Amino acid sequence: MDFRSAINLDDFRAIARRKLPRIAFDFIEGGADDEHCLQRNRDAFQQYRLLPRYLVDVSERDQSTVLLGRRYASPFGISPTGLAGLFCPDADVLLAQAAAAANVPFLLSSAANGSLEDVVRAAPEHVWFQMYCTRDEAINADLVRRARAAGVRVLVVSVDVPVNSNRERNRRNGFSRPFRMTPGVVLEALAHPAWVLRYLRTGGIPMMRNWQPYGPAGANAAQVADLYGTLTPAPMVSWGHLQRIREAWPGPLVVKGLLHPDDARQATRLGADALVVSNHGGRQLDAAPSPLEMLPAIRAAVGDDTELILDSGVRRGSDIVIARCLGAKAALFGRPTLFAAAAGGRAGIDRALQIVRNEVDMVLAQIGCRAFDSLHRGYLWPATADRQPAAPQAAPAPVLQAAQHETA
Repeated sequence: MDFRSAINLDDFRAIARRKLPRIAFDFIEGGADDEHCLQRNRDAFQQYRLLPRYLVDVSERDQSTVLLGRRYASPFGISPTGLAGLFCPDADVLLAQAAAAANVPFLLSSAANGSLEDVVRAAPEHVWFQMYCTRDEAINADLVRRARAAGVRVLVVSVDVPVNSNRERNRRNGFSRPFRMTPGVVLEALAHPAWVLRYLRTGGIPMMRNWQPYGPAGANAAQVADLYGTLTPAPMVSWGHLQRIREAWPGPLVVKGLLHPDDARQATRLGADALVVSNHGGRQLDAAPSPLEMLPAIRAAVGDDTELILDSGVRRGSDIVIARCLGAKAALFGRPTLFAAAAGGRAGIDRALQIVRNEVDMVLAQIGCRAFDSLHRGYLWPATADRQPAAPQAAPAPVLQAAQHETA
């Protein structure tokens, strides 16, 4: 199958699996421990059904939404993903450009191969910068400074990696620091000659350019990656680190990776403008709940003023609609866009984003909702077998009115 014939996000995964060596595919696909959390993230969406309303004029639909003061064309964005250049040359720039063309946000990982300065220049209005706090306070402060100087509007601080997790696929494949192409890895990779040739032609492991300034002069990619490994994770990171970032950052601040309602409250008290409810795509704590499970409790904890974004396990437009009904303003996904980049480069990413956009539009029409921002819990029906739901409640008068005469 060629990426141009992909009809859903999982098709890109299948194409990428054929194109990438196992060590690279498993790095994208894998999770922590037994990978139960990966399945839990998907299963959570099956706990809800979308309850359609018919005889509503849905000849025009609007899936745009406002996030942190900016209107985007669709209610989704691209999650931060590290080492994307290993799967597709210049992947970070391509992801940013595709996001800009679709008018959705791209969260650039500090563990990216492209530098924040270069990627922001490629898509200045659509790049949010995601950072981890390191063991070095001076570097933390400098990352914030660089984001300001580059013109980044939204800063995202990920807090859910206090220590490295047990990613068994990576360990079995030898994907660890320091990274070395062992004979076994090379032998398996030869079944994917296009990737091997590209890997050799581009000089091997790509440089983590955000960290290059903090290494010794002339450091190669492996040395910079090892430096990153000494700086992160940082188990001593606390609320004080977040407070210092808030004091230094004048723009919108997003905290990513919270699952506990009390943590969500504390983050908003310290000035977080939005939260990404996430379990790191099942890559950190295998026993963690799914973000969708925790979304209603976090919404109740922070009230209506804090914007919530769902991350982890999103694979369909219907997932994004369900998340909105439970209180999220938008959703993020990362693995599918990496697979799309591996499958077709920039054109593959464009197609993946268009597929999700089309799915959101179709679902809105199917359930009788003309505007994404008009979604509410009245469109949901619980699927839990051992629980009999109450009869659907009539929507409040303003919502019913909007369903009949929406102008959004």
